[in-house]
Formats: sequence, structure tokens, C-alpha cells
Amino acid sequence: MHGGAEQYNAAAWLVDRHVASGRGDRIAIRCQGRSTTYGELLEEVWRAQHLLAGLGLDVGDRFAMVVQDDETFPAFFLGGLRSGLVPVPLSTMLRGEALGEIVADSGAAVAVVSETFSDAIPGLVAGAPVLEHLVVIGDAAIDGAERVRMHRWSDATDRSEAHKAETSRDTRAFWLYSSGTTGVPKGVMHRHGHIEATVHHYADPVLEITPDDRFLSVAKLFFAYGLGNSLTFPFAVGATAILNPAPPTPGDMAALIADERATLFFSSPGFCAALLDAGLSPDTFASVRASITAGESLPANVQTRFAELTGSPVLDGIGSTELLHIFISNRLDRQVPGSSGWLCPGYDAELRDDDGEVIDAVDMPGYLHVQGDSAAVGYWQRPEATAAAFVDGWVRTGDVYVRGEQDEWTFLGRNNDMIKAGGIWVSPAEVESVLIEHESVLEAAVVGARDDQGLETVVAFVLPASGATVDSEVLLAHCRDRMEAFKRPRRIVGVDELPKTATGKIRRFELRDRLT
Repeated sequence: MHGGAEQYNAAAWLVDRHVASGRGDRIAIRCQGRSTTYGELLEEVWRAQHLLAGLGLDVGDRFAMVVQDDETFPAFFLGGLRSGLVPVPLSTMLRGEALGEIVADSGAAVAVVSETFSDAIPGLVAGAPVLEHLVVIGDAAIDGAERVRMHRWSDATDRSEAHKAETSRDTRAFWLYSSGTTGVPKGVMHRHGHIEATVHHYADPVLEITPDDRFLSVAKLFFAYGLGNSLTFPFAVGATAILNPAPPTPGDMAALIADERATLFFSSPGFCAALLDAGLSPDTFASVRASITAGESLPANVQTRFAELTGSPVLDGIGSTELLHIFISNRLDRQVPGSSGWLCPGYDAELRDDDGEVIDAVDMPGYLHVQGDSAAVGYWQRPEATAAAFVDGWVRTGDVYVRGEQDEWTFLGRNNDMIKAGGIWVSPAEVESVLIEHESVLEAAVVGARDDQGLETVVAFVLPASGATVDSEVLLAHCRDRMEAFKRPRRIVGVDELPKTATGKIRRFELRDRLT
């Protein structure tokens, strides 16, 4: 703690507070039929603290987490925060070599790994020379980790009260590695106070969360969107997080919604489309009072159809790892299909042109800049990237937006995804929203490609709906009736899947690479 700042610890705010006020018997976590109360969770947090301390970690030290969405993730993440350590959750979708590179970049001497991902351990250990200790959650035999000292979570039995570090709101708390639509993950550094800021600016005023809510998220805990959905938001109000360790499928998530009576359902636009494609009964969503989407822009057609299926509002929004969660969102009582909605309380936003000048005019595209007290400190060991993204108190998001007459904000594309066809800017999101209106299309991703004359043209990759096939002529005719000529795809490519990041963002650079 620095300069006599007031003591504050995010883990204590999320868990200790409820136990101290007599709410320790409330259910914090439901996972595969198991219930964990807040009192039991606090003991698991203490247990993780004792284990980490025994490995020689001290205040400010990093430790990596490759942990599935079950009770152990909150135990280690919050245990790290409570001890003043810096947990670094990593994508469970990465290969061992890629994990090793990130662990090496972070300088973490300890990695905590669920046995589900034991195949990644040899590559992780080989790629991270700084790694000294490996904590395995589970009892599977582990090969390829002989260089490091191995420890079992099951051997850690001390659940006595552990020391709470003297941290403040400004103490660095955790790092999240960006999902890397450009292929280069960066360590985004957040403070203890940022978690509560997202609750006060988004979860409370926009979602109106209560202790009776039951949170279910398609997005996993290892990145910003899922961390808020399944940990910081429910724990902020003493509510229940429904955790799903398995990779999400429409059938499994539909069963969880119904069986666990989820009240808030967090998804990506693509997963909403998959649920629509699954032919589910509206009764599946009887308990859901709102669905929330982020990651990619939610096409208006999908928003409308999903709201009709669930019988409740569908709130699309935009957030980022750098701002920790959503900062522009639709509202429970007001949605504009195809739009990200309105600025959340506590955040400021503005659009700037190529010269950095502020754009005041409505419906004029510009680069989105956001300001708020959940903004990251910067990127670990990336001074140039930090200087480019964090400018005079503003976060340069890399998104191109327009602001409408009702102050609603609409996504056009990433600044490197916008297409200049015939000298006029084309928004991939706009073309995709038209394509997805056709009944044969489940998802679409639009990119720019050079034709034989070297001119940029619009190319659409289309994932067909169940039982449908991609008919280019039919889809081109569909587009002709609905958009200007310069926006229309010049080529339509059918695909079996679209490459995505862990957050559900389409990796458009991979699609562009296919074309070249």
C-alpha cells in the first residue's frame, strides 16, 4: 500500500463482506449439481492463500492460472487478490506452447492448472523457463513437468483463516491477457478498485442485479467478460454464479438455463444464433429476465428473434479487456436492435477522426475513445502499445462507431477491419446484419480483399443454418434488395466454422489470410 491510501481488498469486498454480515450461508456457486456457500468459499480462498504462500510467493508476485470454470477458479483468483498477489488467468483454449510464451512474458514462477488441461503442461513448462512450481488441480498422472516442482491441490488441507494483505484500491490486482484478434496477446493490468467500478457503473444501474439473481455465462472466467458475468457481479451482491466447466454447447447451456433457473444469461452473438438454430422451446428461458451479449456486434435480426424466443430483453453492449467490462449498453426498458445502446453511468466516450480531432456530428463515423475509472493501468512490458492505447486519460478502443440522434452508439467495425470499396467506407457489421436476415444463414463474417486489379472488394464468409446450404446467387440477390451496390459482397464463401477468439470475436485476419 502506498502513501497512506485507505485499505481496500477486492476479494474481501466480494466474499468476506457477506460472511461478516451474516450471509455466509447463501449459495455463491452452483457447479454440476454442487452448491458452495459464501462461508465455504471463503474457506477455499484461505486454503488457496496458504498453498500459494507455501510456494514462496510474496505481495506483487504473479502466478498463472489455466483453470476450468469450477469452484477452484474463484478460490485461486480471490486467494491471490486477498494475499496481495497478482493472478494471471490464461485462456484454456490455447496450446501448451502458446501458454508457455504468455507465462514467460508474465514472469510467473507458479502456474495452477486443472487436470483437464494436462496435455498442455509439457509445452507450458518447456516454454516458460522462469516457472518453478506447478500446482495441479486433480489427480491425473502428469508427464513432461519434471523440470518444475509439482504440487497437488488435494494435498492442501489448511482452511484456517489466512492473512489479508494491506492493499488499496490502487494496488495492482490481476492481469488479463487480451484475446488477440491481431494474434499478439498483451497483459492488461488492473487494480483492486476496478472490479467494484464495473459493478457500480454497469451491473448495478444497467442490469439492476440483486442477491436473488442467478448468473449463467457462455463466456468463460479467464477473460474480462466472463470474469464479470460469473464471478465479480454475482459475488458483489451475494448472488449465485452457475459455473459450467465443459465447453459450451447449445444443448448443454439450454439445459443449465432451465435446470438451474438462470435469471441473467450472458452470451456472444454467435451463440445466440446457435441457440436460435437449435429449435428450443420458449419454456427453456422461463426464468431468464434478461440476456446480455458482447464480443461482436449483435445483428438486429438476431436480437429481435432471440428476444421473441426468450420473452425477455436482449441487451447488446460493448466492453473491452482494457475497461474490464461493458461501458456502452442497451437497457432493460429500451433496446435499439443493431445498436450497442447508450453510455453507461460513470463512463465518457467520444469519437475522433484520423487527425485525433473530436467529432461532434451525429452519424459521422469515428474512432471510439472511452474514459472511466475501470480503465487498465496499461500493458505489461509494452510501452509502445500502452502509449498508443492509453492517451491522456482516454482508452483508444480500436473500434469505429457512429453516434445517433438519440445518443445511441452503433458499431461499424474495428479500425483495421473497415473496408474501403470504391473509395467509400463499408462497415462489415452492416453487411453481416443483412446477410444474417436470410433464413439459410446462421453467421456471417465480412472482410475486405483485393481483386485482380488490386482494388478492395467485399467478401463474405457464411456459416449456414442447420439443414441449409450456402447458395451464393440467392444470397447476392438478397443483398441487392437491401443495400447499396458498393456495400454488396462481390464473393460469398461457405464455411463449416468461423475462426474466433475466446471472447467470441471473429479473427478476421485469418479469413483475410485464406483469401491471399
